[in-house]
Amino acid sequence: MDDNSNSAAADTVSPFNLFSLAGKVALVTGGSRGMGRQMALAFARAGADVVVASRKLENCRKVVAEIEAVGRRGLAYSCHLGHWDEIEGLVDAAYDAFGTVDVLVNNAGMSPTYDSVTDVTEKMYDSVLGLNLKGPFRLTQLVGTRMKAQGSGSVINVSSTGSLRPMGSIIPYAAAKNGLNAMTEGFADLLGPEVRVNTLMPGQYLTDIAAAWDMDQTIEASKRLHLERIGEPPEIVGAALFLASNASSYTSGTIVRSDGGIP
Repeated sequence: MDDNSNSAAADTVSPFNLFSLAGKVALVTGGSRGMGRQMALAFARAGADVVVASRKLENCRKVVAEIEAVGRRGLAYSCHLGHWDEIEGLVDAAYDAFGTVDVLVNNAGMSPTYDSVTDVTEKMYDSVLGLNLKGPFRLTQLVGTRMKAQGSGSVINVSSTGSLRPMGSIIPYAAAKNGLNAMTEGFADLLGPEVRVNTLMPGQYLTDIAAAWDMDQTIEASKRLHLERIGEPPEIVGAALFLASNASSYTSGTIVRSDGGIP
């Protein structure tokens, strides 16, 4: 078939079908709340079965019940994503349950607050780097190589605009997320052309972590954004579906920002 025929065939595909995840399996870390929960439910509504992983099993089970309510299968799995030796069990459970993983979302993360940089202990530093960087590396190492062997897959690393514009209050977190950005490009090179690896970079969203913010200060700062407001968790769904699905079939090794428009 010549190039013109390929183009004509592509033109007959509904643009909405490009976002379908029918027959796919997604693994979402940090999937029991906030943006992770929104992505897990969106993937299910798009046709995927979903593995929901986080430390609290009961919270994962609640999301799985929501997934099953829309007619898809789910698996709840409890593990600490910053602990290297726990991650292999998660991967084995996912493949035992579904036989494949087509979409991996490295979403689990944390950014503990500190009043002074001298309050950052070695334990805190290691915890931040472990969950935000070491865990995604281990999961992508295990799942990404299987995706490459099966011939297809999408890895989404959830970073932060703080990785590009770090503040003094989030230095370990910003460093870890900046490392995650670099890891995206490295794995995109290593796992391509079969597997796409991209960074999804949110700005400030009103998730559970917003409880620790000075909200008046945050709202005032958000007025500098092009959209002049903070994001709501469901607003991450469009970008996540784009990267998870065939809609992003020619997108790899890049950053997709969802941050309200940082000037």
